Amino acid sequence: MARKIKSSDIEKSSFKFPYFSVSGGLFIVILFSVLWRPLNLDRTVYVPLTPQAETTVNNNTQSSATDDEKVEIVNGKPVVVTESSDDPEDEIAKDELDDIVDDKDNSVQYTIVRGDTLHDILLRYNVNRNDIYQLTTKFKQLANLRIGQQVSWTTDDNHNLQTFSWTISSNNIRIYEKSGDKFVESSETVEAVPQDIVIKGEIKNSFVSDARKSGLTSNEIAIITRALQWRLDFRRLQIGDKFSVVLTREMHGKSLSNSQLLGVRIKNGTKDYYAILADDGKYYDINANSLSQSFFRYPLAKKARVSSGFNPRRLHPVTGQIAPHNGVDFAVSRGTPVLSVGNGEVVIAKYSGSAGNYIAIRHGRQYMTTYMHLDKILVKPGQQVKQGDKIGLSGNTGRSTGPHLHFELHINNKPVNPLTASLPISEGLTGKSKKAFLSKAKNISSQLTF
Repeated sequence: MARKIKSSDIEKSSFKFPYFSVSGGLFIVILFSVLWRPLNLDRTVYVPLTPQAETTVNNNTQSSATDDEKVEIVNGKPVVVTESSDDPEDEIAKDELDDIVDDKDNSVQYTIVRGDTLHDILLRYNVNRNDIYQLTTKFKQLANLRIGQQVSWTTDDNHNLQTFSWTISSNNIRIYEKSGDKFVESSETVEAVPQDIVIKGEIKNSFVSDARKSGLTSNEIAIITRALQWRLDFRRLQIGDKFSVVLTREMHGKSLSNSQLLGVRIKNGTKDYYAILADDGKYYDINANSLSQSFFRYPLAKKARVSSGFNPRRLHPVTGQIAPHNGVDFAVSRGTPVLSVGNGEVVIAKYSGSAGNYIAIRHGRQYMTTYMHLDKILVKPGQQVKQGDKIGLSGNTGRSTGPHLHFELHINNKPVNPLTASLPISEGLTGKSKKAFLSKAKNISSQLTF
């Protein structure tokens, strides 16, 4: 006899099935959301753990260290610690022009120009910061440097300052010499004997070697190459090219105490390049036009938010160690055009380690800019670029946690803050200053014959 099915039984069975289905599905969703971590390939960091990696255990922290990064296990969770996320594998090759101020005695001579401070000058030449602080705080009179005066100094191989000399006038020289960990001041009042000389030469091998053979010092050669760095590529001078230099040298006995470059003329093929010293301590061409090149402050068509600033003393939040950030990070989306901030030559354009797609551009002899983590490179090594040229597209390549542009500026091979650094200004002389200069240039150029 068939069992009679009640309507209440039907209601119970129809309610029971979806209840378990919904609760089971909800449980799976919760479990999946807890255990699953989204894989974003653009933000994934590959950390090679080599057999040589060192492992240490301290309380709840275990770290595996590789050459340039660590994987820390903090409270059971892996944390990638990158000591520096913007280190290219490729270094820019140096040539003899880069090393001309690094003579055997590590000595440098410098002529004061408008806007200079001793602190900034020594920093540009990578002198030890502690020595700079000691010198400038103990001897307050060093804040009174004047345009046209000369300073010179020597360092050891570790950039520690050994001696510093300030020529106030021809018969007044202040000398600061390091004794132990302090500087001691002395002075020389012996009348210097100024000599006006003209040195001429011809290119037979290279400008540096032939200029030295003609009697020019390394510091004098450095001044010449800096004065004409935007107009002439000294590496492209050819055999048979000529140079002529007018100098004032001050001698104490048989020793050269100071020299000042008054003017230089270099003949490259059929072209002549001049640099004449003006009363403001800067060099101009024979028509009073500036020899400097202006720079863009930003490598982008529009200003962008700075996501990480320049900080050479940055402390890593996990390791507590210094991990310098030698540039500025701009928060821009992938594919944003990247522009060269000035005229120059591309020296590197390739994928390079944690820097990802990486471009380095040499501007003259003192300046270098680098652009990292690019999505695409649009230039080639050896290519000449102009200010404002599009050189690449921003991206997220290399060791990077999101799309951005890492931009660096180096002056004399030292990274500086590109947003605050003192950059050359391309302005010629005008008015009375120009008139006085042209009269002076006419006299000097008459001596620059071959």
